[in-house]
Amino acid sequence: MIRAFVYVLDPTPEQVEAMRSHCGAQRFAYNWALSRVKANLDQRAAERSYEIPDSELTPLVSWSAYSLRKHWNTVKNAIAVNPETGQPWWPENSKEAYSSGIANCAAALSNWSNARSGKRKGSMGFPRFKSKRAVPSCRFTTGSFGLVTDGGDRRRVQLPRIGAIRTCESSRKLARRTIAGAARIRSATLSFRRGRWQVSFSVEITLPARALPPVAAGPRSVVGVDVGVKHLAVLSTGEMIDNPKHGRKRAKKLRRLGRRASRRVGPDRRTGQQPSRRWLRTQEQIRAVHTRIADARRDHLHKLTTRLVRDFDTVVVEDLHIAGMTRSGGAYKRGLNRALHDAALAEIRRQLTYKTDWTGTGLHVADRWYPSSKTCSDCQVVKNKLPLNVRVFTCDACGFRADRDHNAALNLAALAAVVDGGASSASCGRDVKEARQKPTIRPATRRADGIAAGTPPSGERGRGNPDTHAEGTKRHSA
Repeated sequence: MIRAFVYVLDPTPEQVEAMRSHCGAQRFAYNWALSRVKANLDQRAAERSYEIPDSELTPLVSWSAYSLRKHWNTVKNAIAVNPETGQPWWPENSKEAYSSGIANCAAALSNWSNARSGKRKGSMGFPRFKSKRAVPSCRFTTGSFGLVTDGGDRRRVQLPRIGAIRTCESSRKLARRTIAGAARIRSATLSFRRGRWQVSFSVEITLPARALPPVAAGPRSVVGVDVGVKHLAVLSTGEMIDNPKHGRKRAKKLRRLGRRASRRVGPDRRTGQQPSRRWLRTQEQIRAVHTRIADARRDHLHKLTTRLVRDFDTVVVEDLHIAGMTRSGGAYKRGLNRALHDAALAEIRRQLTYKTDWTGTGLHVADRWYPSSKTCSDCQVVKNKLPLNVRVFTCDACGFRADRDHNAALNLAALAAVVDGGASSASCGRDVKEARQKPTIRPATRRADGIAAGTPPSGERGRGNPDTHAEGTKRHSA
């Protein structure tokens, strides 16, 4: 399989200039290829407006990576020229910088064409030119790149034309695999993110069937995971994992730094005013806080998802529509949307998807319309309404009482018994949903559908989720 190894770099000032030059070269090549294709398409559109037959139109320019790169090699000495010296500047950077920019443009144009012809699902607009304010990046697929292993040094990486760059952490884990022949580095992507230069290696690696062995002996079970805002995750075993609220804890500091930056002299593109050193220093402090928030959130989610795939044979989660949940407005909704983004619920699902593939753990995704919160996990009776402010589920039929999120997690875990054809674990050992039609659930890439899984009929599909409040957003924990 293909895995990514990311290392934060600690370059010298000369290496920083070289890396910026390579990223700018990739952006220049991308914009050059896009402008050439766009000019050709605009010319053909203008000729059609004069009712010129298609056979007499300007020949269509091929936007394959090979054709664009071949044409670049013929014109690069004329377009990549320093205006002061008159000498071409393209030899200062590796040829991979220009090749990767052209390849990215060809891929974007191909995706746009396939979306228009129906070969690709969804809609996609015509590619846009890359701005200097975009994330600087450059990809290397050939040349001398990889880890520096001479002399036992495990803190240096090699990039073409840039040389050996020191890393902030040791690369011994990847180095041991490459030396043993268990891993092969395919490409290296250089980028500048959150105020730090980093390199990401795409590595072809072979993992054992169980890369993460269980920490405790004994039978492993199925777990239902109900994610939310009040508790980040509630497991069917009864464990409630608190939401760290990384962004909320540092919101006061960010507001204070934002007010400080507003009192500094910032840049003005209209007048050409340059920012002051104080403004730049404050922006660095703001960027450092955001970096700290993102790193803490990512670390916590990785520990949570790794523990789930290590301790259980099957994990059952919901198919949440996060974009729809954070789309509504209003003062209350803005605070709720901020909390949803801070929790990063979609990231939990993304990490579980690939980690279960690595370890062989089963992953089931319940249908988006499955009423996990409204269904009684004891007698399977579905309530008509369950507002978000009701945090304790009480069944009107059997009197069963449980925490709202724990009840939903029990229902999710019980779905695995329907899939596997039997009871799955002590936490969900009852064969639920027998009173109703058994809901269909499939692996992560497929979805359950039909009334059995809680999907409303075609005439009711605009009325909202059965697990929602009056506004019709997806159920979540407040």
